[in-house]
Amino acid sequence: MRSLGDPEVAVAAAEAGAAVVRRKYGEVHTYLAKSATDFATDADIEAEQAILDLLRDARPDDGFVGEESGTSGPPSDRTWLVDPLCGTLNFAARTPLVAVNVALREGADVHVAAAAEPFSGEIFWTDGRSARVRREGGDEQLVPSPVTRLVDINLDGRASRALGLLADGEFRARFGPRVLSTSLGLAWVAAGRRAAYVTEGTVRDSVHFAAGIALCEAAGCVVTDLDGGPLRAGAGLLAAADGYTHSALLAILDRSHVTTRTVGTRP
Repeated sequence: MRSLGDPEVAVAAAEAGAAVVRRKYGEVHTYLAKSATDFATDADIEAEQAILDLLRDARPDDGFVGEESGTSGPPSDRTWLVDPLCGTLNFAARTPLVAVNVALREGADVHVAAAAEPFSGEIFWTDGRSARVRREGGDEQLVPSPVTRLVDINLDGRASRALGLLADGEFRARFGPRVLSTSLGLAWVAAGRRAAYVTEGTVRDSVHFAAGIALCEAAGCVVTDLDGGPLRAGAGLLAAADGYTHSALLAILDRSHVTTRTVGTRP
């Protein structure tokens, strides 16, 4: 395993987690509360352990950040970001829409990443130069496309601007909103299955979003915060298949944001 390049290590780690998720799907699970509305299951814990075991064996000198276990490993400029089960609520409700995300941050940048979809058997991966999907042992180039006009909107947590999209007449006339409740939607933007993905909150260095962002950037998508600038803390994420879609959504987001602020302002 130590002889493999970083992209193959990321793919192998994501598949190790996906194998656990597949095996445990449909079982009766132990729940570990994180907040009043969020929890992990024993599948999250076991999948993360499988991923970290593989990464520690392959890259013992690197650092690691797991969603469930936190930071571990020696101080390093190389840190693996691990989200073992993105879509835990879907998984617990026996809804097979989840992702297993593994990304390598080197310094401030993430170029190598993999996102496994356990139930289709697909693994979306990038080496920073191109983005591909692996299925049945073969790799296919990811080609973004806005043709579906489907926009995945993350409504978890604070989502006032995202909700503004749903209330906007132009948005409903031009695009079809979807809510996957998993960052798998980012991989689908890179693959041309979604026209765009929208979320609020902090996405930089996030175990949930790092792999999907790297995939979109390597595939040639337009990736910015919700104001059209570089990704920054708390400013959200807009990943679009092309510039035209990005510009259209940015204009709608800006309009809906102004409307929301105006309505919410007392005279």
